[in-house]
Amino acid sequence: QVQLVESGGGLVQAGGSLNLTCTASGRAYALAWFRQAPGQARLSVALYKWNERTTYTPSVKGRFSGSRDYEKNVVVLQMNSLRPEDTAVYYCAASPSVNPWTDYTSEKDFQYWGQGTQVTVSS
Repeated sequence: QVQLVESGGGLVQAGGSLNLTCTASGRAYALAWFRQAPGQARLSVALYKWNERTTYTPSVKGRFSGSRDYEKNVVVLQMNSLRPEDTAVYYCAASPSVNPWTDYTSEKDFQYWGQGTQVTVSS
């Protein structure tokens, strides 16, 4: 079992920046950030697969950047040039093992979730 603890959400004006941190209690093949706005589905934002480059959903490319510390089991999402449409609850997710039949872009691909952290961007 993997426990995930997120931190770093908050309120920021449009154009501002926030960093989100997710600390996992154990090793995972894939870690990811998802976000869910009110009334909307939970969607992938950034994906960190073991020993691969971080990938991003198109709407955040060029604005968000991620890093992964394999020794500390930590992933960080640096969010720049934030927009009101980035407002959502952000969740960290983990999949401990490899599944060759998935691309890890759906919430169904992840077995463990953090409690979520609110990010609010004011216009």
